Amino acid sequence: MQADLKRRIAKVRDQMQQRKSAARGRPSFHVDKEGAGQIALVGAPNVGKSTLLRTLTNAQPEIGDYPFTTRVPLPGMMTYENVQVQLVDLPPITSEFSEGWLFAIIRTADAAVLVVDLSTDDFLVQTEQVQAALGQAKLAIAAVPREPNEKPGLVVANKLDVAGAAARLQRFREFIGDRLSVFPVSAKHGTGVEDLRLTLFGLLGVIRVYSKPPGRKADNSTPFILRRGATVLDAAEAIHKDFVARLKYARLWGKDKYQGQMVGREHVLEDGDVLELHA
Repeated sequence: MQADLKRRIAKVRDQMQQRKSAARGRPSFHVDKEGAGQIALVGAPNVGKSTLLRTLTNAQPEIGDYPFTTRVPLPGMMTYENVQVQLVDLPPITSEFSEGWLFAIIRTADAAVLVVDLSTDDFLVQTEQVQAALGQAKLAIAAVPREPNEKPGLVVANKLDVAGAAARLQRFREFIGDRLSVFPVSAKHGTGVEDLRLTLFGLLGVIRVYSKPPGRKADNSTPFILRRGATVLDAAEAIHKDFVARLKYARLWGKDKYQGQMVGREHVLEDGDVLELHA
């Protein structure tokens, strides 16, 4: 069985190498962004990225007990309240082999999640190898990005249900320190996964703003997605470009304040705000 496993892995590596050569240095795959934003799932072989994708979305990735089950990027749409967030399961990153186009997808994603396997004692070595490979590609995952090559992200410590996972989780927290937030889950059993949805949405750095026509109720089903820090003027442009030049004033309904108050063009909006524009 071990010999068969090695043959399967070798075959997959050969196939991936052939595709890489055929691409002549260009990315072989591209995933068009959908929803409120795109988050790349990265990690070593068999850490459970595909299981996490299947649990959070309607995607049906191939899942196996051998490395390199995931050979191409597989997107899935995660529902968070009334928005969709695109998660992309990527092939594993190893010290021996990683597709060049894989890093291109991470580079263009809005955020990245490092998935770690708590079922093996090699989890620290695997994490260092993934971080080193990202570094060679001039990429990094950071809780608070400060450089252009840093992607906002966090760590999902998977397989919390296995024996010894709690002790490994403690070791990992000591290892990673405050560089990245760590969220322990069991993707297989769903433990901690639902709480992860809010956190993943937060990585995108976006807010939801709702439009309310004068004299009518707000449309709470389809929000406008804006970057965090967006102003009333930014929202006006997103709703209709004609509003930018013709905007006279706006009224705002927020979660805790501004119940119909007039606000200026440069007022900074928050997630969940309802905006009534007057031209």
